Amino acid sequence: MSQKVLLTAKEIDIILHRLACQLIENHNNFNNTVLIGIQPRGKYLADRLASMLKVNYSIANVQLGHLDITFFRDDFRRGDKPLEANKTHIDFIVEDKNVVFIDDVLYTGRSIRAALTAIQSFGRPKHIELLTLIDRRFSRHLPIQPDYRGRQVDAISNERVIVNWKENDGEDAVYLINK
Repeated sequence: MSQKVLLTAKEIDIILHRLACQLIENHNNFNNTVLIGIQPRGKYLADRLASMLKVNYSIANVQLGHLDITFFRDDFRRGDKPLEANKTHIDFIVEDKNVVFIDDVLYTGRSIRAALTAIQSFGRPKHIELLTLIDRRFSRHLPIQPDYRGRQVDAISNERVIVNWKENDGEDAVYLINK
């Protein structure tokens, strides 16, 4: 097994600032926009971006939620081990709002398809966008593309992209692992 560093902590920070600025360009003061981190790993990216928008860019009213998609996935019954769901925390209505889904890696598109189904329980969004730190563009099973991407990675099927977050893994880094 080999491991290659795709992004360092400094590069991740630069990318997050660029993504925050792109969100501001398209959503201005976020009066009608909500950010939804897709559990489990998109939560860290969403939390970081929401904090950055508030602290670094003085956007006062950023609404942030976390969406668990475990039981909305089309492959959730395929494993032998019992599933452990994450928590959904959305304390606002998404009806007629612009929703920005946030996830760390876009791979097959199945997580996003599940999120599109799961969000309907909270209302009918006006518009849905996708922000992802890593876009594995040659791996799609569904026609889903990000509106905002940190970095495109052309990884072959026996390679994995691992995103580490300081809050969970003790460091900010993105690795390409060859199995």
